Amino acid sequence: MGFSCGIVGLPNVGKSTLFNALTNSQNAKASNYAFCTIEPNKAIVEVPDNRLEKIGKIENSKSIIPTQLNFIDIAGLVKGASKGEGLGNKFLSHIKEVDLILHVIRCFEDADIEHIENSLDPLRDMGIIEDELILSDLVSAEQQLKKLKKEIDKEEGNKEKIQILGQIIKNLESEQSLKNLDFNKDEKEIIKKFNLISTKPKIFICNLNEKEDLLNNKYVDLIKKNLKNDKNKVISISAEIESQIAQLDSETEKKEFLNSLGWSNSGLDRIIKSSYEKLNLITYFTAGEKETKAWTVLKDSKAPDASSVIHTDFKKGFICAETTSYDDYIKFGGSKGAKENGKTRQEGKEYLIKDGDVVHFLFNV
Repeated sequence: MGFSCGIVGLPNVGKSTLFNALTNSQNAKASNYAFCTIEPNKAIVEVPDNRLEKIGKIENSKSIIPTQLNFIDIAGLVKGASKGEGLGNKFLSHIKEVDLILHVIRCFEDADIEHIENSLDPLRDMGIIEDELILSDLVSAEQQLKKLKKEIDKEEGNKEKIQILGQIIKNLESEQSLKNLDFNKDEKEIIKKFNLISTKPKIFICNLNEKEDLLNNKYVDLIKKNLKNDKNKVISISAEIESQIAQLDSETEKKEFLNSLGWSNSGLDRIIKSSYEKLNLITYFTAGEKETKAWTVLKDSKAPDASSVIHTDFKKGFICAETTSYDDYIKFGGSKGAKENGKTRQEGKEYLIKDGDVVHFLFNV
């Protein structure tokens, strides 16, 4: 099961620098001109989780395998992108493919790095991107509505789809997020099929220069205030510093550098973990001498569905899931101690996997 996070924003806001730091690579060109990235750069990033090492240590595992997320560096959007400006249609189509949007906003002055709008105004810049995403959805929704009206009698559910699209279009025309609309569970399932950008979860990333205080910044405060009624998360980072951290060879060097900055963890760790949470994902573990591995599933996944990320045969022949909570697993020194103390449970097909569960699946071949 692959989940992808798309990095978007105006040109020259630090997207590619952030991507390179996130992925510890130099795949994305970081240049001082617009549209240096045309095809999206893609990379797989490990999700940090200190629980994994602790479980692996108890099992004396030969291999420790973390769970992963896909990150995609999408080219800079500009005003008019929804009408094709700056290759906008192509770039917007890339955004439709991701599960989560990371919207990078430039919050630093630098005369050596040109600004596409010729001045620094983070609220304006944020508004440009948000407006273009809304306008793109409006065009898409109108096209889908037109098609459905022609095929109204073709499928039983088309009348309901038309009604929902009408509500969406009305909302988008007033330039409001679709998250303001109150749809029930069944309607939300229908909306997913429309593949609208406005329905995707989002994190706003404020990119500051390396001399700025990440906690106290007037631009970051403005953005947070502007989003006060929104559930979207705001994270402030310095992509330049993150790039420096990523280039250090050892974890010891990275920790020493973070300590010198007074940070407990990097901005990249916060972005990765927040992305994981925003996508409504949880982690469960399988453990043994050969390997300890983290697995990604959606929250409230039933045990057979969770087992299928290991192998589809597990779901087909599912018998039960031997499950131990992470806390009990650590407290009693692994699976043997947990079983001896009655902390390992046999769960059936209706069991909802919990974050941190250490699981051994039993199944028929």
